[in-house]
Amino acid sequence: MNLTVKKIAELKLPPGSNDAVFWDDDIAGFGIRIREGGSRTWIYRYRRGSKQRSMRLGSAKSVPLSIARKNASDLEAEVRLGGDPALKNQTADLNADNTFGVLANQYLEARKSKWRPKSHAQNQRHLLKYAKPLHRLPITAVSQRNVANLLNTITEESGEATSNRLRSTLCSLFGWVIKEGIRLPEGNVASYTNKHQEKSRDRVLTDAELKVIWEACPESDFGAIIRLLVLTGQRANEIGGLQWDEVHDEQIVLPSQRTKNKRTHIVPLGDSARAILSQFRKDGRTHVFGRVDSAGFDGWGFAKRTLDGRIAKAKPLAHWTVHDLRRTVATRMAELGVQPHIIEAVLNHVSGHKGGIAGVYNRATYDKEKREALNLWAEHVMALVEGRKATVVPMKKGA
Repeated sequence: MNLTVKKIAELKLPPGSNDAVFWDDDIAGFGIRIREGGSRTWIYRYRRGSKQRSMRLGSAKSVPLSIARKNASDLEAEVRLGGDPALKNQTADLNADNTFGVLANQYLEARKSKWRPKSHAQNQRHLLKYAKPLHRLPITAVSQRNVANLLNTITEESGEATSNRLRSTLCSLFGWVIKEGIRLPEGNVASYTNKHQEKSRDRVLTDAELKVIWEACPESDFGAIIRLLVLTGQRANEIGGLQWDEVHDEQIVLPSQRTKNKRTHIVPLGDSARAILSQFRKDGRTHVFGRVDSAGFDGWGFAKRTLDGRIAKAKPLAHWTVHDLRRTVATRMAELGVQPHIIEAVLNHVSGHKGGIAGVYNRATYDKEKREALNLWAEHVMALVEGRKATVVPMKKGA
């Protein structure tokens, strides 16, 4: 029949039926479905290959016949041109569910077990805080320009280094999304954006600066961590995440899963370092530091700003970072005559004497030499802090 307003008003369900569809003669596949409860719905049905598709075009009570007919006509034209409107709508619905925010959370959860706590916290901050402006966008709609604008904003607010770290996290997220089977029209858009050229830091603290920092350290977890970093030259996350089963009488033994190069690392402890650790009680805790015994010390940014405030009251100090302590220990030990390969062993570096083919054959841990070097350095630091002369003669450099 030719569906008209008058004919539609006269339509009734056949006797014994609770659902029936009445088709229009002019537009193939266009019809109205009537159900026993009284609902009347416009529908459009077509076939694509061996599959039949059906689409709901709205309620006849709210969508006039003229509009329903026009929509059905447009769909018929699309089908005749080889389109598949029902599948297109399903894809659009799926894309709407796969927003940046939803997938960012899925990514964080999927990767959590593979990251160290610090890495997870950093990625979480990048994706849930810095990238929040992208959360409502379907992941397939996030463009290179969207990402570039976000990175430019972060550069202005937090600096080039933070922008670069965020860019790296976004590249990893989009790469994961692609591997999860979601096709991104423009590919990994984050990888096409500009990356800032970062300058390598070369800040080495002077004796006077080391003393100021040491004396400004509060009697707290963070203060103890900073002092241990000064005495040992280890990575901040390794000391911040220190666990009691890694602490032994005269040394720290870091398992491979907790070191950057995935190699077990022994850190000899002198009297001063042991005295710092003795201030903390195990009380059944797993970690030495941190208010919550879950992942070690947290809140580095706030604690560092607080320490800088204490330092400013004592003596103004040029900008320094926690990582500068590690560089300072390495540089100053060299000045005291410690051999380069021993310094590398202390820092657990896989480069120089331990890099490449040399590292394959040179498995020496130099435990005795590391202890001597750290004792030498600790005596230098404590003499500095206590205002006396060091009692240890600097090592002689080899030929």
